[in-house]
Amino acid sequence: MNLMFGNTISMGAKSLEFLWAKQKVISENMTNIDTPNYKAKYVTFEDEFRNRLQLARATGSNQSTRDIIENSHYTVHVKENSSDRLDRNNVDADTEEVEATRAYLQYQYVLQAVNNDITRLRTVIKG
Repeated sequence: MNLMFGNTISMGAKSLEFLWAKQKVISENMTNIDTPNYKAKYVTFEDEFRNRLQLARATGSNQSTRDIIENSHYTVHVKENSSDRLDRNNVDADTEEVEATRAYLQYQYVLQAVNNDITRLRTVIKG
């Protein structure tokens, strides 16, 4: 399927996977906001994904780009910063809400972009 659609849909699908993981981690943080000694987590993927795609572009190979997209992974980190709270929990509800909203909007944007690509392809196929 990747050969038929190129790398755009694969990249969109991988982005949706990453953003879904980010939303799950944010949800876990919010669930544990009152858990003593809980340390907030966060997901990173944008910088690594961007760097890998730039490397693939330098090779000029579509297969290399496809491989990099498929083999990209997100990383879950633990915020080790100390907390001023007595229970040593470092989840900040305001920060988590902002990040949740950001991840949701990014997810909707990527989903819409993938849907638009599929709609264009469908139009081309139907004629």
